Amino acid sequence: MSKISYQDCLDTIFKLSRFGIKLELETIQNILKLLNNPQKNFHTIHVAGTNGKGSTATYIESILRKAGFKTGIYTSPHLVRFNERICVNGKQISDQRVVEAYEAVHAVDLGKRKATFFEINTAMAFYHFSREKVDWAIIETGMGGRFDATNVITPQVSVITNLSIEHTDYLGSTIKDLAKEKGGIIKQNTPVVTGVCQPSGLGIIQQIAKKKAAPLFQFKRDFSIRKNSKKTTYLFRGLHQTYKEIIKPLPGDHQRENLSLALAACELIFNKFKKTDSRYTLSPTLIKEGLAIVKWPGRLEVIKEKPLVILDGAHNLKAAQLLGKYLSQTLSDKNLTLVVGILDDKPYQEMLKHLVPYAQRIIITRPKINRSLATGVLKEAVKKITHKKIEVIEDVKAAVTHAIATCSDNDAICIAGSLYVAGEAKEKFNVDFL
Repeated sequence: MSKISYQDCLDTIFKLSRFGIKLELETIQNILKLLNNPQKNFHTIHVAGTNGKGSTATYIESILRKAGFKTGIYTSPHLVRFNERICVNGKQISDQRVVEAYEAVHAVDLGKRKATFFEINTAMAFYHFSREKVDWAIIETGMGGRFDATNVITPQVSVITNLSIEHTDYLGSTIKDLAKEKGGIIKQNTPVVTGVCQPSGLGIIQQIAKKKAAPLFQFKRDFSIRKNSKKTTYLFRGLHQTYKEIIKPLPGDHQRENLSLALAACELIFNKFKKTDSRYTLSPTLIKEGLAIVKWPGRLEVIKEKPLVILDGAHNLKAAQLLGKYLSQTLSDKNLTLVVGILDDKPYQEMLKHLVPYAQRIIITRPKINRSLATGVLKEAVKKITHKKIEVIEDVKAAVTHAIATCSDNDAICIAGSLYVAGEAKEKFNVDFL
């Protein structure tokens, strides 16, 4: 019988956030050692990068699951419930299993420095995946890579999606700095798939891969994807084969690259193990069926049709640029209301420049997290960009409720600026996902 309740467990875990981020691996290595290294009991794929990590990981997981393997996926942050972070075969970890995983990890957190929020979460995921006897676990880094708590695995494939400046206090202020940190997940003799395109960043990734004798496969050079003429399907020219009628399951043009990275990673995995298990046959049918079960909430997610309500975390500059492009291309014929809240460590002025111009009305709000930017600061920044109507509603759920109540069925609402805003909005709609 567990000693604490699920809610008490979560309260204890979230209190660890106040101890911040510690970029070293010794603490989690010691915890995992005392748990008999559960991360060694299953195959892994490691996914790092600035944007697209979660969707790329989800594509890979869905294809492996459809092939008949028992899969785990570890992502962050969650939108509504902590359990979203740890899933097996597409289902969130149960409340009871959260408590049991926490108790097991907490019991061996015996080092001089107590584990942080993310270190505890990561150890819990590995413990749960081992207990569930998964065949494959797709592991998304939390921040960076080199000293990220997830960087204790020996993956079959490493994936580095893309680079844009973020978390400068921890990861450095240049693309080179960032590439060094993200490239830290590259392991000896382990293939790497990457979408990094900046010459300075790609050069660092290439250097690390060469030093580790890790085969490097680059998007557009070694594999590519393009839309089929006059169709909604895509042609993927892979490392070993060409697939002609790929259906992209998530909206947004940027998802082509994420999908391409995932398919290249799957090619490497399936090709390596195809002689040992007949399930490792990457057929067009498997890809189609795998992608058909993909779900990745809070990223260009339609949660209401009338009015059209789109939820997108858009939590950094690159994500805001991509969302702005989507709004300009897809919703240009709609009367658009933007509900926006941003955290105080983000380049909010630049982010707003990519979102505000496409809206006829802006509702400024503020998620409950203590790092959220004051609505007054956001309002002043928005006023410098547009003369259109600006409203301030502090509570996210109240802001969304007001936006819907004051829109017609033919209008559109986009909720964006932070995954925490997306999470609070998602909770309002109480949509069951994953």
